[in-house]
Amino acid sequence: MQEKLDQWINWVEYDELLAGQHNAPHNLLGLHEFGQGQVFTVYRPEAQRIFVTDSKRQHKIELEEVEKGSGFFGLYVEGKKYDSDYLLHIQYSEEDIVVTADPYSFRPQISSDDLYLFAEGRHYQIYDKLGAHPMTIHGVEGVYFAVWAPHARAISVVGNFNMWDGRLHPMRTLEVSGIYEIFIPGVSAGAVYKYQILTRSGDILMKADPYANCAELRPNNASVVADIRAFHWSDKEWMTGREKETRNSLRKKPISIYEVHLGSWKKKEDGTEDGFYNYRELAPMLAEYVLEMGYTHIELMGIAEHPFDGSWGYQVTGYYAPTRRYGEPQDFMYFVDYMHQKGIAVILDWVPAHFPRDAHGLANFAGQPLYEHPDKRRGEHPHWGTLIFNYGKREVENFLLANGLFWLKKFHVDGLRVDAVASMLYLDYGKNDGEWLPNEEGGKENYDAIRLFHHMNEQFEIQAPGTLTIAEESTAWAGVTSPVALGGLGFLFKWNMGWMNDFLEYMRLDPYFRSNNHQRLTFSMQYAYSENFIQVLSHDEVVHGKGSMINKMPGELDDKFANLRTAYGFMYGHPGKKLLFMGQEFAQYREWSEKRSLDWELLDEARNKQMQDYVKELNRLYQKYDAMYINDYDTMGFEWMSCENNQMSTVSFVRRGTLKKDQLLFICNFTPVQYDDFCTGVPCAGKYTQILSSDEERFGGIGVKNSKTVMAKKKACDGREYSIAMHLPPLSVTVYRFDYKG
Repeated sequence: MQEKLDQWINWVEYDELLAGQHNAPHNLLGLHEFGQGQVFTVYRPEAQRIFVTDSKRQHKIELEEVEKGSGFFGLYVEGKKYDSDYLLHIQYSEEDIVVTADPYSFRPQISSDDLYLFAEGRHYQIYDKLGAHPMTIHGVEGVYFAVWAPHARAISVVGNFNMWDGRLHPMRTLEVSGIYEIFIPGVSAGAVYKYQILTRSGDILMKADPYANCAELRPNNASVVADIRAFHWSDKEWMTGREKETRNSLRKKPISIYEVHLGSWKKKEDGTEDGFYNYRELAPMLAEYVLEMGYTHIELMGIAEHPFDGSWGYQVTGYYAPTRRYGEPQDFMYFVDYMHQKGIAVILDWVPAHFPRDAHGLANFAGQPLYEHPDKRRGEHPHWGTLIFNYGKREVENFLLANGLFWLKKFHVDGLRVDAVASMLYLDYGKNDGEWLPNEEGGKENYDAIRLFHHMNEQFEIQAPGTLTIAEESTAWAGVTSPVALGGLGFLFKWNMGWMNDFLEYMRLDPYFRSNNHQRLTFSMQYAYSENFIQVLSHDEVVHGKGSMINKMPGELDDKFANLRTAYGFMYGHPGKKLLFMGQEFAQYREWSEKRSLDWELLDEARNKQMQDYVKELNRLYQKYDAMYINDYDTMGFEWMSCENNQMSTVSFVRRGTLKKDQLLFICNFTPVQYDDFCTGVPCAGKYTQILSSDEERFGGIGVKNSKTVMAKKKACDGREYSIAMHLPPLSVTVYRFDYKG
């Protein structure tokens, strides 16, 4: 019998297995037919004896150790009495016997079609194949592990279920795909693991799983097996309604976004090190606040797993895992589900532009560049210290595209705000001469990234209809929000960075100097319809020494608050959807820091509470009057009444909705001067009813009095046939409702 076993064993493979260099261990291990019988082989270093039984623990036979101390056991058995559902009884000592199905008796769960689609960059559910997936195969419960690492010489799964011993579970590679896989019986959700990778140069790397759905809490960085199938969703009505939305209908909806960093929105005061609330604890608190304030959407910073708190989630190591800081994957599912039940949409910040160099992450994954471009001029951000994805590699394209779909489909997220799009579009972004490599035509456009955006936005629309894709793109790249079919990048919305920069520069000025900078206030309407814009005052504007929104404003404290009310009123009146970062709605004085909670105690102060009430009122009017949103991207939705009065630093404009009634007139004064008998042109005759003044005493203003209702007079002003007169409060926005008289 031993002679036949010796004949069957491939001794070259045997040596590779014992040396930890075998990339096809299923060839040697498991149950194999040979001649008229069967061969069992098992590699379990440190085992004293190994027995085999059938699935009913009958017909017990003992395997023999091929070479003493080798840990390699085998036996040739006459006949073919055993099936693949046999059991191994591994005895390490008299009292330590492990009974398990043999990992090397299971067939791959990844098909040739899967491999082909992945190689083509078109496997849109690759997250169901790669990673760690609890499953039952032929009645055996365990976890299926699969990882893409074509440069590796050999890979093993190591974890707390096998004493982190890379000899116990070597993986096999499938065809020429570079995908390694193994099914390990007995492993379950909660198991901690990594991939032990032998590189071509002989180094051993310990890598987290790029497709893992959960990770350890930092500073630990191993992956954790998670079962995300078990969550029971309660948002069917929400999801059904979402699927009916189109690009056009989404552009016409009210979108007022509250940007949130979950770890610092509120912190516990219980003495715990980080003070983090769990996703499940945050959901009702945040939902109640968002509803009270009148926001329609929340946008979450940095949910994908990341090692460094100070990166705010923009240097990702676990693209398929919600960060463990606030709980486990099903906790985040609960969070999204809860928001949907309260009518709140959830947007995630998503970072396909770059990733960090942390040793356990994607960098140099199998000892060579894999996810990053191999040429440093394409693969590194020299001033950011991060690595750039190789967008030209189809499997990397698939990794990113499927990751976006993963959040939209598996976690029911309603949109992705794509970070640092400009850095992807331009090969020279943030680089000096000699640090970047031109494209094949000698230009700076990154054709591979452009193709990724085309592919991504087309598939998002097909496979996750009704979801938002939002570009943070800071240049004048044309067609960011145009459909791919029309030559655009295909995003639905784009952050209006140009408006934000000009407007904040204007608002920082002492009002005395604003008259000479009037174009900073009005220039945005020159390009307002070139893209589908979102007006943003995001976290980027209140960090790194830029100061909080209230402290950007000039003057004494009362003037600062009046300026900020005016700024927010103008922002809400301007065409485009809205985004405001947390804490700025109540004029937090300090810059934001991820290390501490927002300064909620400020709401005990009258000024801050009044500012919060003012933003709440802006959101209420925003949703009540469709003139403020439904024609954001149609020229009929906005018309200047006066935009050239730079000497007085005033502007007035009209916002139009779907009907002739409930149209809105905005009058803005950016000086601390009250103008009595102020005249502004209006579009038509009729009654104008004041519905908001930022100068109202309830918001902290001085309360300049005007008639609530005024009739337009046939008196020329601002080139208009009709006009109204009023006492224009200093540093204020006043809004009138009117019906169009054609």
